[in-house]
Amino acid sequence: MAWVVLVVSGVLESVWAIALGRSQGFTRLIPSVVFGVALVLSMVGLAYSLKSIPVGTGYAVWVGIGAVGTAVAGMVFLGESASVLRIVSLLLVVAGVIGLKVFH
Repeated sequence: MAWVVLVVSGVLESVWAIALGRSQGFTRLIPSVVFGVALVLSMVGLAYSLKSIPVGTGYAVWVGIGAVGTAVAGMVFLGESASVLRIVSLLLVVAGVIGLKVFH
């Protein structure tokens, strides 16, 4: 169960990161509220997960999911560059996250 919560928390990290960018310095209400809610839920989920997952592994997996999710969302929905080198770099992050999960 801790791994499921950790993955959901990582996805929520992507949500709050994108909402933060969309909030335009907290001047837009809806993205600012989405940021706050997603941030709190993401942190609560991370804290719960770290009760049974080693902190180094859990935190690295959480950050990896958030970073890859945010980058992919930027490429797919926000028109950011989707160059081959960026995609290969993201695949390397995914490989590292999988390695941390498998070898924890």
